[in-house]
Amino acid sequence: MTGSDASPSFRLAYVPGVTPTKWVRIWHERLPDVPLTLVAVSADEAPGMLRSGDADAGFVRSPIDRTDLSAIPLYTETTVVVVPKDHAVAAVDEVTAEDLADDIVLHPLDDTLEWEQLPGLPAIERPASTADAVELVAAGVGVLVVPQSLARLHHRKDLTYRPVSDAPVSRVALSWPEDATTDLVEQFIGIVRGRTVNSTRGRPAQEQPKGKRPGADEARRKTSGKKTAGGKTSGGKTTAGKSSAGKSSGGRTAGKAAGNAAGKRPRSGSAGPKGRQGKPRRSS
Repeated sequence: MTGSDASPSFRLAYVPGVTPTKWVRIWHERLPDVPLTLVAVSADEAPGMLRSGDADAGFVRSPIDRTDLSAIPLYTETTVVVVPKDHAVAAVDEVTAEDLADDIVLHPLDDTLEWEQLPGLPAIERPASTADAVELVAAGVGVLVVPQSLARLHHRKDLTYRPVSDAPVSRVALSWPEDATTDLVEQFIGIVRGRTVNSTRGRPAQEQPKGKRPGADEARRKTSGKKTAGGKTSGGKTTAGKSSAGKSSGGRTAGKAAGNAAGKRPRSGSAGPKGRQGKPRRSS
């Protein structure tokens, strides 16, 4: 585990434009006793922070030197051009790099896009950062081509952006030192990949209670309303069940007959059906 066994923690680096909120929330739900610390870092500094151990893992932008870093690609961003709202580009839905041929295209030092050939006209000097380049766009100096998340991050009311269909794209990945794939790193990889809490590569799955099989209760419910031979059902007793208790119609008849034979004997002198009795009549 990262850090001491007594007090584990997890440090997560992330570059501008990446929003780790969703994954951090899931981490706190699954590992409430392990604090997660977010570390904001520039795209250039992120790999060095991972190699030095100042972060356990991080969201970085490609390209990634995989000599000693592992990485899982997550998603690819749309590339856009940031322009003033009154710029001609704002009137269309999408542009190409050729459409920017007459514009000064700013190229900040922290640009993460891999250009074979920069579009448009070059600026006199390169801005120090994307944030500085956005300020120059607002001042009317030129336009800026960046990943869409950075355009949103530096949003201004007087600026807008449009997709550039043939520009290079930026890919975001989760990266960590190859020789430091700890249990906590595995936990975070599982969260990012969408594994459930009971995944075999995440936390151990909860065991089923002994003596019970999955679906057994449902199977019993399905058969509870069906009649069985010689037993009770949910709707009442079967004929065989009544017979075993001596309560069927045939059983009641036989029982009464036996009772009459044992408890009701004819009176002496009578033979036959019960009739009217009295003194014998004198013969005249």
